[in-house]
Amino acid sequence: MSDDSKDSNNQNTNNQNAKDVTMTDMTPNEGVLKGKRTDIQNPDLWDFPMNYPLSIIGHEGEHEGLLNEVKLILGSQFPDFDLASIEVKPSKTGRFHSARVNLYLTDADQVNTLYASLDNAKTVRMVV
Repeated sequence: MSDDSKDSNNQNTNNQNAKDVTMTDMTPNEGVLKGKRTDIQNPDLWDFPMNYPLSIIGHEGEHEGLLNEVKLILGSQFPDFDLASIEVKPSKTGRFHSARVNLYLTDADQVNTLYASLDNAKTVRMVV
């Protein structure tokens, strides 16, 4: 810091222009989110039994790995599901692939188990 009057004037001006910022508390409300992040949060919004379309997007370059892992997961959880009905499509750029399926779900436990399995799958990037 110098004895120059310009420096002290600039500091005073900067301090006068500074505005107080009030931070909002971002902690979630008590009881809003329950269970694991893959669990259904609002079961009342689901009407079981139902047909449920699902797109499973794989990591870049995981075309065959994605298809095999999706078949393993769906085959073990939905024995009546026709694995040949899985559609695998590339993205517009061809970097990613998605497996599209239409499942018949009967209860919330099926949904929770399915999303937990897909969340743990190494080739799955996102589920929509």
